[in-house]
Amino acid sequence: MNSHYLKSKGLHVNYSLISEMIDENAKVLDLGCGNGYLLKLLKDTKNIKGNGIEISQKEVISCLEKGLSVIQGDIDEGLKQFSNKSYDYVILNQTLQSAVNPDYVLEEMLRVGKKCIVSFPNFAYWRIRFSFFFTGNMPKSKVLPFEWYNTPNIHLLTIKDFFEFADKHNIKILQGIYTTKANIRKGIQYNMFSNLLAEEAVFIISKDN
Repeated sequence: MNSHYLKSKGLHVNYSLISEMIDENAKVLDLGCGNGYLLKLLKDTKNIKGNGIEISQKEVISCLEKGLSVIQGDIDEGLKQFSNKSYDYVILNQTLQSAVNPDYVLEEMLRVGKKCIVSFPNFAYWRIRFSFFFTGNMPKSKVLPFEWYNTPNIHLLTIKDFFEFADKHNIKILQGIYTTKANIRKGIQYNMFSNLLAEEAVFIISKDN
């Protein structure tokens, strides 16, 4: 999917990455789906059977106006209404760092999904490190634009943190894609030093229940 098309529609470029990861006609659950643009994109381009969960009533209404099946709910309270492996994919896009209980959210999505897609900003990105070191203030960037007092991000993490969490909890990382300034970064240097060089990460993960 062309990144220029996504930008022209005001959509995040990692929508394209996520779309490429998902099979045609898959059953998809999008957690913290916001205004539903990702679900709508997947429905239009991949013919998925999609559902979403979103805490904001305003965003839920926006999803319903797009013809999407979305319920209002708090993902921190779990996914008790969904049975084990009832979805081909469960998506948590740019939401992990704002979850109150991210470990429980990951546990639940891995229970419900055969595969899960997780994306988040990398707090160890070199520009953030430099900003913190030279200014002494909580750093800001295009993917982390908030002030310390109004940020929704309460559990910032790094790519290294995520790998260590996955290893500790027997989570399989099936694929990892790293981006900087909305461009995919490939090469041995990004594989070796992704924690330093990548601004964002997108992972496909799974776990046998």
